[in-house]
Amino acid sequence: MGILNGKTILITGAARGIGKECAILAAREGANVLVNDLGGGVAGGDEGAANPAREVADEIIKTGGNADANSDSIATMKGAKNMIAQAIKKFGGLHAVISPAGILRDAMLHKMSEEDWDAVINVHLKGSFNIARASIEHFRDQEEGRYVLFSSTSGLIGNVGQANYAAAKMGIAGLSRILAMEGARKNVCANIIAPFAWTRMIATIPIKDEESAARVERMKKTMRPDQVAQLAVALAAPSCQANGQIFVSRGNELFVMSQPRPLRGMARLEGWTPQTILSHAMPALKTSFEEVENTAGVFSWPPV
Repeated sequence: MGILNGKTILITGAARGIGKECAILAAREGANVLVNDLGGGVAGGDEGAANPAREVADEIIKTGGNADANSDSIATMKGAKNMIAQAIKKFGGLHAVISPAGILRDAMLHKMSEEDWDAVINVHLKGSFNIARASIEHFRDQEEGRYVLFSSTSGLIGNVGQANYAAAKMGIAGLSRILAMEGARKNVCANIIAPFAWTRMIATIPIKDEESAARVERMKKTMRPDQVAQLAVALAAPSCQANGQIFVSRGNELFVMSQPRPLRGMARLEGWTPQTILSHAMPALKTSFEEVENTAGVFSWPPV
């Protein structure tokens, strides 16, 4: 008896990497799994190539699990609705969504095209909205549902050259928070994971110096997609009551992240002017400012 016994889970981007590991583990834990993957490249495209999703579904079936494949695009509402309908028709229900599907189109902001901005926002942020909107009424009606959406430390902390990706991932944090608040009374929980794992998306990020090269080698050896899948599947379980949280999975480490709350405040009875803000408020508040640093500056120690 697994923690997902008899439940149906939709997993997007499930032909490779984190999604594939989630699909295999969810099936091992007793779930019926709808394996969704567009079949495209890291930058998107090649819509409707069903073979990668079918291969993972067949792999699950061969080991005694229940699975079906879907090649719709999460970036369209039609695609999201098709996924939900297929899961319910095939397995008689739907109880959780795990959604790591994504693409990368990295560039410095001053060199980023509108097309690359829109493509990343459409898959990550619009895609997360699509899959949530297409399933939320079903979850509310049955008074059971779990969303496991994916953010990134590129958004939560920052990473040069990923303005589109970071904006989308921070947007997902806001979306998940509202899903959690609105769903709480109906036993619908939403959480997000910011994963550290070596995947084909990470492999596309340029290595510019020895420090980056060493970090990549550590990721390959110690931060695997199957480790992230353990947390994702746990959050999809009906017994999990975590809601509205941001988690980080990094090798064998798990973190719950802080969320924006006031750190320090100041008041001036006569009111503020631009001059007094610059001369008084800013120097006083400066001790509470966050440094402008990237993920490696925050997670500065080797993974366990």
